Amino acid sequence: MKRFIFLLFLFPLISQAQTPELIFVFLNKRTDKAGLPEAEVKKIMEGHLANISRLASEGKLLSAGPFDGGGGIFIFKSKSVEQVKEWLQTDPGVQANRWRVEVLPYFPRVGGACAVKEPYEMVTYHFVRYIPNIAKFNIQDTPRIFKSHDDYMKEIIKTGNVITEATFGDGEGGVLIMKGDLDPAVIENDPAVREGLLQLEFQTLWIAKGGLCER
Repeated sequence: MKRFIFLLFLFPLISQAQTPELIFVFLNKRTDKAGLPEAEVKKIMEGHLANISRLASEGKLLSAGPFDGGGGIFIFKSKSVEQVKEWLQTDPGVQANRWRVEVLPYFPRVGGACAVKEPYEMVTYHFVRYIPNIAKFNIQDTPRIFKSHDDYMKEIIKTGNVITEATFGDGEGGVLIMKGDLDPAVIENDPAVREGLLQLEFQTLWIAKGGLCER
């Protein structure tokens, strides 16, 4: 029952019954595996990039980009997490278990995912992931705190620096992608972060300009 209540009020602007039009993939850098020989890594990455190009040419993959320091993201045009998991099996890096892969339904409230044609202009953005942290001490206050979170996000969006703000549904949190200078304290002052309902991960994302439907 508590789990149901939590999911009901987590990011309330998104209906949990809504069918996604996009699927988001995290390729999380792994630190628990031994390093591979340089030649093998090069071969895997060449295959990885070739597979990205093929999926994009087939209209399946809309956006992709690496994080500084390793790992990255994909955004697929699909309504099905299971379908995207099948598509990912053609990636040599996934086959080699190079990353810890997460596949999530994606619901942008600002921005989106758009195919970009070559030649690409690569740009960097601040990438913030919000990870839910539900516990006995905060579950009763979940509706109030997440209403404050949504109100706080609206104020950040008013700055004009937000490229994407989105949720993953099913209590999986969300992301904020921003341009320009970012003071981490602005994100950390989010009421849901201060009260422990959301944990943060900060990354620098490289992506083709326009790939998040920004102008």
